[in-house]
Amino acid sequence: MNNIDWKNLPFGYFKTDYNVRCYFRNNEWGELEISSSEYVNIHMAATALHYGQSAFEGLKAFRGKDGKIRIFRLEENAKRMQNSAYGIMMADVPTELFREAVLTAVKLNEKFIPPYGEGASLYIRPVLFGSGAQVGVKPANEYLLIVFVGPVGPYFKEGFNPVSIQIVRDFDRAAPLGTGCYKVGGNYAASLRAGERAHHEGFASVLFLDAKEKKYIDEAGPANFFGIKGNKYITPESKSILPSITNMSLRQLAEDIGLTVEKRQVSVDELGEFEEVGACGTAAVISPIKRILDRDTNKEFLYCKDGKAGPVSTKLYNMLRAIQEGEIEDKYNWNTIVE
Repeated sequence: MNNIDWKNLPFGYFKTDYNVRCYFRNNEWGELEISSSEYVNIHMAATALHYGQSAFEGLKAFRGKDGKIRIFRLEENAKRMQNSAYGIMMADVPTELFREAVLTAVKLNEKFIPPYGEGASLYIRPVLFGSGAQVGVKPANEYLLIVFVGPVGPYFKEGFNPVSIQIVRDFDRAAPLGTGCYKVGGNYAASLRAGERAHHEGFASVLFLDAKEKKYIDEAGPANFFGIKGNKYITPESKSILPSITNMSLRQLAEDIGLTVEKRQVSVDELGEFEEVGACGTAAVISPIKRILDRDTNKEFLYCKDGKAGPVSTKLYNMLRAIQEGEIEDKYNWNTIVE
């Protein structure tokens, strides 16, 4: 596989050798199936196509300094998929099945895991959807779990360099009592138009505000938002925000380096009080933000004045990557070692 340009990989789909599948039929999960096909035969009346019964996860495997392969926070991703399945009434994926499917997909495609030190990783995408036919609005009675993988580079082309984002008020990502806290396909469909417009206007992503009052920060496009103020790591609390496993990890690391962590409503007016702000998630880890433009008022908030990520964001980013790549002790047992 030495013909892959590991250092210049985009964040996108990359064909690998195998994927793993498992069907839920007659109220039980079947055996894992290994496939080399990139396609799925699906009933034209499948609930995923009509009623949005579809959820996914994103996690990563890393080749460490010691040559070992580590998957970061596999169990937390399993829990989150279970929560998403509950939220839109799909079959629950037991943690052991999730684990076996992920490990099998990683092992079968081991040659696609980037070498240590290349700034790349193996992205793992489990997807669960209603494959059973329904015409009335009701849950399916059959589901399909697929896990596929592929090597990726940074989510934003800038990598760990500051990006600009745009506050939008004319689009909502999710309703307060809707599906925003689940990792379901419909939330991403709802964010597409605002995100594409922001890209055309020169921004890496958008900052959604709460749908009810338009006063509080919600999601930073496909990621969670955080801000550093003095000795505090502050991140929004909302029922319409997807609980980011990266954010959860960063909050623990922030406490470890002596920061006070606050998870609370964050007013858009507070943006001018932060010394550093960023977006965090599996795909990007941390994307430092240098500029936030309010599209309605043209008000600007500027950070990273020297053109570099702030010191706290940099420290947290380096700590998390060092744990993922086996450079420092994994004292919370976040990594699953692939045997």
